[in-house]
Amino acid sequence: MTLQERFLRYVKINTTSDENGQGCPSAACEWELARLLADEMRAMGVSNVRLDAHAYVYGEIPANCEHAPAIGLIAHMDTVDAVPGRAFHPRVVEYQGGDICLNAEKGIVLSEKDFPELSQRRGKRLIVTDGTTVLGADDKAGVAEIMTLCERVLQDGSIRHGKICIGFTPDEEIGSGADLFDVPAFGADFAYTVDGGEINELEYENFNAASAKVTVHGRNIHPGSAKNRMKHAARIAMEFNAMLPVQEKPEYTEGYEGFYHLTAIHGDEENAEAGYILRDHDAAKLEQKKRTMQLVADFLNARYGAGTVELALRDSYRNMREVIEQHMDVIERAQAAIRKNGLEPRCVPIRGGTDGARLSFMGLPCPNLGTGGANCHGIYEYAAVEDMEKMVDILLDIVRA
Repeated sequence: MTLQERFLRYVKINTTSDENGQGCPSAACEWELARLLADEMRAMGVSNVRLDAHAYVYGEIPANCEHAPAIGLIAHMDTVDAVPGRAFHPRVVEYQGGDICLNAEKGIVLSEKDFPELSQRRGKRLIVTDGTTVLGADDKAGVAEIMTLCERVLQDGSIRHGKICIGFTPDEEIGSGADLFDVPAFGADFAYTVDGGEINELEYENFNAASAKVTVHGRNIHPGSAKNRMKHAARIAMEFNAMLPVQEKPEYTEGYEGFYHLTAIHGDEENAEAGYILRDHDAAKLEQKKRTMQLVADFLNARYGAGTVELALRDSYRNMREVIEQHMDVIERAQAAIRKNGLEPRCVPIRGGTDGARLSFMGLPCPNLGTGGANCHGIYEYAAVEDMEKMVDILLDIVRA
């Protein structure tokens, strides 16, 4: 099976995780790909394949030489619930430049004007969506690349390597992909997540992250007699949002700049609720963002009465840099593999998080590698086949003794 065939097979399977789901995996649909991968690994000769009770898939390729490190490769199986619909219809485009019509009926176009980086993919095979769903290259591109790497290593006995540890996780998109990952049984000295971005990019800095839930308790009175009596919960929630720093929103930030991001808001006169994520590479600045939200809540409670606004803050993950800086040989190994494949490595900060951040603090140093996918979490997501194939070559040189 070619990498392209494998990837197309995976992305057609619905594995959308559910933020409101109970248990792990959060959505029953995630089991289908987990079972398929376990069966496929056994069929190709991967050893010690395990599918646990929570849809984590593990396997390993035993070392064929001594004194080489045990290296882990990890990708997540779930996809984000960013676009309605579950009917995935990917297609392959031989891209020669210009616009790609994704959906003629709806007038949806992937264009170089809106996405200038497309021009760098001219002459390549692009796998795109039909304009109604995400593609799922985040992170089934990583899954397909790791599986293809396993097949190549097992078929070519001349490749010298230490133990290669494979792990596929559910629920990364809802922030819990590492919750039940069995680090001791995984057996790696260090690992890499293969989870999005340009194939020459290497990421070992990520946001410190927290979430916030704002609950507003109002008082509904008939609008005809509401003067000085109504306490409109939905409008107070809007007032809360308006008091946050305007320039610290995702659409105004880049690089190391953090943000407050409103993810959902709903309500009426009586009750309202708003959800936020808070992000910053600097831990002290994240703490300041949390304090700012508390100050806003306190101000509104002073204005409208105690208990009107409830704020619940929860830490999500930390910047893995503080761990990886103690294991820079892991970064240097990946940089050497990228250079060997004719590319110049770029270390860039992740404006998000990965399973690797959590795993690094669980004792498994785990920076992130690119996959060749682009525009994740939306209908304009695509992946370049040639870039994915090159990523397999890079992975091969990483695990090579």
